[in-house]
Amino acid sequence: MGGKITYFFLATVLVIVFGVVALEGVLLLLTGEPAAMGMGAVAFVLPCIGAWFLWHNTRFARDAHRLAHALEAEGGLPADELERTPGGRIDRDAADAVFARRQAETEDAPGDWRTWFRLAVAYHDARDTPRARKAMQRAIALHDAAPSQPA
Repeated sequence: MGGKITYFFLATVLVIVFGVVALEGVLLLLTGEPAAMGMGAVAFVLPCIGAWFLWHNTRFARDAHRLAHALEAEGGLPADELERTPGGRIDRDAADAVFARRQAETEDAPGDWRTWFRLAVAYHDARDTPRARKAMQRAIALHDAAPSQPA
């Protein structure tokens, strides 16, 4: 719960900063001087790009959380079986062993979003964030493409 509060707090601060930068961009555009107008245009465009990235990441986090809840309801969430260092970090060798199992699972059932979700968790535990994100995006796409099951 603390992570959600922090995320929403920082997202709110970021939106406020976007607003201030956009307002400064408008004020620079209104000066009428070419150099100031150029900076104003850039200052107006940057918050738009930042807002797109913020929305994209928020949607990704929401969808991953939705999949985690669905997998938890099925009893398929991966158990935290990893050894940790005295400092609390996941032991690299233990993460690699779990990763090998999750990769084999995914190769056996490449169309199952559940295996991709567990593979994404294994990538994350092995500290490979870019691949973890791609695997989670694949899990989300497979889950959303699957026909809805009757209740």
